[in-house]
Amino acid sequence: MQRFVHGNSLDLNTNTKRPFLAGHRGDAGNYPENTIISFDSALRHGADFIELDIQQTKDGSLVVIHDHTVDRTTNGKGKVGEMSFEEIRLLDAGSWFDSRFKGETIPAFTEVLERYRGKIGFLIELKKPSLYRGIEAKVAETLKDFGLDSPGMHPVIIQSFDRNSLVKMKRLLPGVPRGLLVRHRPYGVFNWELRRITAFADFFNPKRTMLKSSLVRKAHQHGLKMIVWTAANKSEAEQLRATGVDGIVVHSFSKR
Repeated sequence: MQRFVHGNSLDLNTNTKRPFLAGHRGDAGNYPENTIISFDSALRHGADFIELDIQQTKDGSLVVIHDHTVDRTTNGKGKVGEMSFEEIRLLDAGSWFDSRFKGETIPAFTEVLERYRGKIGFLIELKKPSLYRGIEAKVAETLKDFGLDSPGMHPVIIQSFDRNSLVKMKRLLPGVPRGLLVRHRPYGVFNWELRRITAFADFFNPKRTMLKSSLVRKAHQHGLKMIVWTAANKSEAEQLRATGVDGIVVHSFSKR
């Protein structure tokens, strides 16, 4: 699978000297997260991937929003899975961040793929997939429709905290790399655990508080790549390069 890192076409299956940068929900430090204006900013400021979150409406539409409710990031209230796509689209997803962004909407997954395919990579997180029966098949079908399901095409990585979901995605889309998201482990990460992860994932993606060069080396020894989340800005991401990570999620790419 090819990817574009700072203008250079590279292979996700080989080690690179420079980690790729993924915009956290776009450019979430400066724009309302998971909106078109936020993704546009990440693209404009040199991100290699946009990181986005997927939920599913009650009528089966895939939408790009982090929480399983609309309460925090819109002017509405309720669970995404109990709302129709039409109801979701009527919500204002910008004003909560700044009144200048009034009228920003929650994007459809297809809208994001259509707008950015061939321009930037997609780091797709399945958020609470256990809430949405069949969401893995729906995501796989959508990626196939856009020709994003096989090596040599445009760069896509699917990640989740849910191991069962990643097992399903491996079966549905064997050509698309998968990453297991992990939070802090008080007793560290054991070799036996990394060996198990290789059965269903290609990436081991830790929270920044876990990041150590020794952990990166250990993951690489087991054939796993690593994307760390989340650096505050590009300057902080530059500092994390020394650990040897393969990718860094960056919260802020610009200053408004």
